[in-house]
Amino acid sequence: MADNCIVVQGLSKSFGDFLLDNVSFNVPTGRIVGFIGENGAGKSTTIKLILNELKRDAGHIEVFGRDNTNSSFKNDIGVVFDECTFHSVFNAQDMGKIFSGIYPTWDDGLYHKYLKQFRLPTDKPIGSFSKGMKMKLSIICAMAHKPKLLILDEATTGLDPVVRDEVLDLFLDFVQDENHSVLFSSHITSDIEKIADYVILIHQGKIIFEEQKDDLIYNYGVVKCGKKQFSTIDPDDYLISRKEKTCIRPCLKNTVSWSK
Repeated sequence: MADNCIVVQGLSKSFGDFLLDNVSFNVPTGRIVGFIGENGAGKSTTIKLILNELKRDAGHIEVFGRDNTNSSFKNDIGVVFDECTFHSVFNAQDMGKIFSGIYPTWDDGLYHKYLKQFRLPTDKPIGSFSKGMKMKLSIICAMAHKPKLLILDEATTGLDPVVRDEVLDLFLDFVQDENHSVLFSSHITSDIEKIADYVILIHQGKIIFEEQKDDLIYNYGVVKCGKKQFSTIDPDDYLISRKEKTCIRPCLKNTVSWSK
């Protein structure tokens, strides 16, 4: 088994008003990697480039040791975006039949086990589902063909806290054998803190850091301060800052404690 299931090197993509700029990171095999950043930072663009849904301007992407333009890797991944794309007239039973014809590894018994576990009806049209129910169905469909890698773009959005914890536990179980991996984009930092082994921060199209979660917790922090206090912070002591109406929030590095 390769050390990394995803390798991204020097990845760039320009949209005119936005540039994904020389992005590089790895997703180690057997680990959960949290991919964080503000809306518009480049998370979804990066994921679409990995999936070869967008054509990169520069750089190199490997999935399972193969260039990502080799579409054969897609049988080994499960993908969940932040919106359910299943047609509203279908029901869960229909989706099982459709996917069983697409994936040779589809496990119908496992699929119905997940449906029961997450209390999803098999005969009601998907159009009648709540957003949370649609997200649960998307996750279940992504996992029922037994992929080696899950790529999740805001997959826990719309789930209530109890169900979200159940889903996160499912992801943790998924990587227990250390042969399966997860790339998990989320703005819910508590989810990342609970399950991620590594955390990647992207900001304005650039990777700010790629750290083990435990190192991140101990060595980084966010401080809220006024403009005058912010001016006393050495630029070498913070990675990024965000100006708000009443304060500035710099992300500090190599910092254990601070006061306002």
